[in-house]
Amino acid sequence: MIELTITALSHAGEGIGRHAGRAIFVPFALPGETVRVEIVEEKKNFARARLLEVLTPAPERIIPRCPHHFSLSQVSTPLSRITPRACGGCQLQHLDYPAQLKFKQQTVVEQLTRVGGLANPPVHPTLPSPAPFNYRNHVQFSLTLEGQLGFRAASSHQIIPIQECHLLEPMLIELFPRLHFESRPELERVTLRAGDEDEALIIFESDEDAPEVELDLPASVALLHSDGTTLTLAGSDYLLETIRGRTFKVSAGSFFQVNTLMAEPLVELVLNGLALTGGETVLDLYCGVGLFSAFIASVAGRVIGIESFSPAVSDAAVNLDEFENIEIYEAEAEIVLPTLQTKFDAVVLDPPRSGCAPEVVEALITSGAPRLIYVSCDPATLARDAKRLIAGGYRLEWAQPLDMFPQTYHVECVAKFVRG
Repeated sequence: MIELTITALSHAGEGIGRHAGRAIFVPFALPGETVRVEIVEEKKNFARARLLEVLTPAPERIIPRCPHHFSLSQVSTPLSRITPRACGGCQLQHLDYPAQLKFKQQTVVEQLTRVGGLANPPVHPTLPSPAPFNYRNHVQFSLTLEGQLGFRAASSHQIIPIQECHLLEPMLIELFPRLHFESRPELERVTLRAGDEDEALIIFESDEDAPEVELDLPASVALLHSDGTTLTLAGSDYLLETIRGRTFKVSAGSFFQVNTLMAEPLVELVLNGLALTGGETVLDLYCGVGLFSAFIASVAGRVIGIESFSPAVSDAAVNLDEFENIEIYEAEAEIVLPTLQTKFDAVVLDPPRSGCAPEVVEALITSGAPRLIYVSCDPATLARDAKRLIAGGYRLEWAQPLDMFPQTYHVECVAKFVRG
């Protein structure tokens, strides 16, 4: 056991202190705190530790709302509930909300500086979520051996059975305790999604045969295979989501923003960044179910979408059916984008957490589009791709973090790049 002074938070929300020349990472510790910890993992240049005691708490430390979150029942009292038994779904519930917003802005700044090589990057203050709790319309559960719904523990593969979760929309909070499994079926995960008008969809994720289902709940049920195909077991295999007055079909495996309240400001940021005046040719890269294209098409002259996930392309065909100026390629971005000879006036891209393949960045640079709007859910890969874009002749005009995921370290960010 050692005493540490925590001086910073890592990008994953862990406290960082130094001991014997090494960085020590301590989940649930905060900058400014003096803590007592136990080393649990040794590496050459750093170590990981579990928090045993907070000797001097930070003023930003608060009591977590959720009993599954790691908490200090009494400051300066040794803990019996240690990290492996704490739910890993939230990393920052012990940090007050204004401090969470500052942390996320600083995370984007640090990644653009350290990884992107930018001095004083133009990062705006984080836009807060209207609801710091009860915002998630989509949750993915693991199953214990006994068939209980749970989340993985912090820094562990252990599954913690969950009795309550304060991130979920109220409908999902009411729904998930009513799900019961006689034993653990051959399911990889169980996903719950909420849509408009109190619609709910229960999704079993497995490549095995469909489990037997007895349903006495106001919900649809679908089996989702790893290739994206679905089998409807009850009701339908999709939900409807409404953003800025437009309704979107979202199938069981298709991506959609998990925070419906923050999807509208996200769309506004993208549209403001594109600054369309009418008649432009716009590329919507990783277009998903067509969230951005639906609002771009009414202004632009032509919209080209690229999406590799077949069910999402099918959803987009429904969601964008009224427009005659949209065409969608169902393919990997790195395969189709370099082959397009189209001159784009603007580009919006919303890649997965892993960011863009090098071939995609190179094709964007070659396209010479005057402005790129990059929607990112990982500041590190945003910074990596920003460095490549800047080396190819683009300039970062601004970056706007949004708190799409309160109580967690995850950061959504919209960045505008302009040519020259």
